[in-house]
Amino acid sequence: GNLGEDAAVKYLKKNKYIILERNFNVHGGEIDIIAKKDDYVIFVEVKTRSENSLGRPSEAVSKSKQKKLILTAMKYMENEPLDIFSRFDVFEVWQSEGRIYKFNCIEAAFEACDFSGRYDIF
Repeated sequence: GNLGEDAAVKYLKKNKYIILERNFNVHGGEIDIIAKKDDYVIFVEVKTRSENSLGRPSEAVSKSKQKKLILTAMKYMENEPLDIFSRFDVFEVWQSEGRIYKFNCIEAAFEACDFSGRYDIF
């Protein structure tokens, strides 16, 4: 939700990331945050859970969700220079009664090459 995404943006800005897009949507796929730092474009998936939820928020980023994120990122990268790198991060947020009490940024949580060793994931 917005609470988690707002917290992620605040964290990223504090750590000198430039926010390029929020809620980038194309052909049924969405990326919560697209940021840039150094020579990287970072695609950030934010998962927010309440304190009573079982498991970690990042566990909700299934293989099928990763594939969707990769395809959406590929669409975004069509307009970027070829010499820029990309990375997929997952930002975990735990909240209770509308307040965040814990968060965790998992850098390079997964890679496009996790799917058969190349960008062609099908």
